[in-house]
Amino acid sequence: MAQLYPWLEGVWKEWQDSLEADRFSNASILSVEDGLGAERLVELFSRAVMCSNYTTEACGFCHSCQLMSSGSHPDYHVIKPEKEGKAISVDQIRHCNRLAQESSQLAGLRLFIIEPAESMNESAANALLKTLEEPSGNCLFLLVTHRANLLLPTIVSRCQQWVVSNPDSSVVASWLSQQGVDGIPAYASHINNNAPLKTLDFVEQGNVASYQKLEHQLLEILKGQGDVLKLAKELAANPHCYLQWVWYLLTDAQKVHFGVSAPFFTPGSSALAQCLSYDVLYQQTINLSALIEQLREHPGLNSELLVLDWLFKFKEESCL
Repeated sequence: MAQLYPWLEGVWKEWQDSLEADRFSNASILSVEDGLGAERLVELFSRAVMCSNYTTEACGFCHSCQLMSSGSHPDYHVIKPEKEGKAISVDQIRHCNRLAQESSQLAGLRLFIIEPAESMNESAANALLKTLEEPSGNCLFLLVTHRANLLLPTIVSRCQQWVVSNPDSSVVASWLSQQGVDGIPAYASHINNNAPLKTLDFVEQGNVASYQKLEHQLLEILKGQGDVLKLAKELAANPHCYLQWVWYLLTDAQKVHFGVSAPFFTPGSSALAQCLSYDVLYQQTINLSALIEQLREHPGLNSELLVLDWLFKFKEESCL
């Protein structure tokens, strides 16, 4: 099994302590941002829980451990969307609930991993709530979420909370160096919210140059010299990623207005702050956040037109 990432070790130690003291809740929520490799933590936990010897780590030799290794343990269940980007349906949760009421096939614990938990539609979440209200003694639910704010408050209130915090930039830089990645600009991890795996992918995909290009294009447009249609098309090619980069540029520029500076700020933030008022930056950041959320909630929308509309309004308020 792959080694646990260093930024996950704190939560894993807490989980081990809770398992050893037999105080791990029947229902828990793990809040962790995408790009932190939480699947390794979940795997380590799942193997430990399902191990017949039931210690704080899997023994690796018992029948249960062998079944986990082969992916065929009858008491281990993973509930996720049937297709990427789709919701976890109420039928999936109802099936999960039926399994939770049955006896363990190996006379041990039954474990249900629901991931990402925020992808449950409202009917599915309400169906799960009924089971969480009357949990079975030998049944564990672990809800893994990348956006805990989208979970029903009633579900959150019935679960123990665990949070994996993003590491600071020095930890990310140290880990990247161990992977043989050196000399990257400090803002690379910053615009990826210090998520190490996302930052590594960012570098390996050549996105340092991609970011610099998008930043330059935006500044040129605000000067009245760039091609708005071209930039809108490029941003719409991967809006969830590229618009987030722009969001960091705008928020960094706002901080510059208050005399705040840091080596990891986006390279164009100072130039942007010199040419745009704080009020304009603040309002356009709000508008951009709303656009990002709109595209996330409604993936069928025409992202290019919406991005173009935002760019035109931004350009109108520019004083460059």
